[in-house]
Amino acid sequence: MDMSEARMSPERNLALELVRTTEAAAMAGARLLGRGDKLAADQAAVDAMRHVLNGVEMYGTVIIGEGEKDEAPMLYNGEVVGTGEPPHCDIAVDPIDGTTLTAEGRAGAIAVIAASAAGTMYNPGSAVYMEKIAVGPSGAGIVDIRLPVKRNITALAKAKQVEVSDITVVVLDRPRHTELIGEIRDAGARIRLIPDGDVAGAIACAMPNSGVDILLGIGGTPEGVITAAALKCMGGDLQGRLWPRDDEEREVLLGEGKDPTQILGLDDLIATENCFFAATGITTGDLMRGVTYTPGGITTHSMVTRGRSGTVRMIEAHHQSAKLKKIAPIGYT
Repeated sequence: MDMSEARMSPERNLALELVRTTEAAAMAGARLLGRGDKLAADQAAVDAMRHVLNGVEMYGTVIIGEGEKDEAPMLYNGEVVGTGEPPHCDIAVDPIDGTTLTAEGRAGAIAVIAASAAGTMYNPGSAVYMEKIAVGPSGAGIVDIRLPVKRNITALAKAKQVEVSDITVVVLDRPRHTELIGEIRDAGARIRLIPDGDVAGAIACAMPNSGVDILLGIGGTPEGVITAAALKCMGGDLQGRLWPRDDEEREVLLGEGKDPTQILGLDDLIATENCFFAATGITTGDLMRGVTYTPGGITTHSMVTRGRSGTVRMIEAHHQSAKLKKIAPIGYT
């Protein structure tokens, strides 16, 4: 790498700055906790995240955002965010992973953002869904999405030196997973069904004492890329395979040069160790605590990770409401 490339690469721990964006999104979304309006909660989080992103020193291009420009006025795919100064980065955002969880006041909603060196983040294009398998460090290189469910669970149990009956599998609670759930039960493993939020579910597999070991099933492709950034930092593993819903969608993907049969590994989804991930809890879940309020202040709990060092930091932040109102005119106070 020559000196000009080095100046363009995100050498500093960008996640320590990006976490301010997830804190803002979480605080904004949490204000609408349990109100039954997931669109309003998501919009509040988008507004807050975009406002704070303006001040992050980087030239970031949104690869995974809220949709196309005509559908999303902010944080749309292709939007440039940050101050415009180097480093140049690819950005993936999900201001609320778990909008329904937030709207219904349920556990496990988080605000997330991922970044990697420019040109290294997989662009899912029109791919809405992806079949996934995700594990923590003890399962990295052990599981294979092409193998039967029972073989993967048995191999993971052996690697973790536990019984199969001690393995807990995270699965999104969807009708499409009826057969998968039956296979997991036949294998003898335990199941934790989650209503939403498979980013948090997958990352929890890489966290000690989270109570879950492996995520299986079909979820969002954008969420898969964001999860890949986190697991790459944490030493875990993720494999994915695009899951077109019908022949028409398959043809669209083929027209975009995407092969639905291809196995996408971590290096396909995030093609660098120079990556970062930050998340802040909106509602308390397995991964971290949610936003809480005290007289005059707000407390947030976040995690930040860095690919090159493999460092995972858990951050508890205390925000003074009166000061926030002066410097950030957003609806989280």
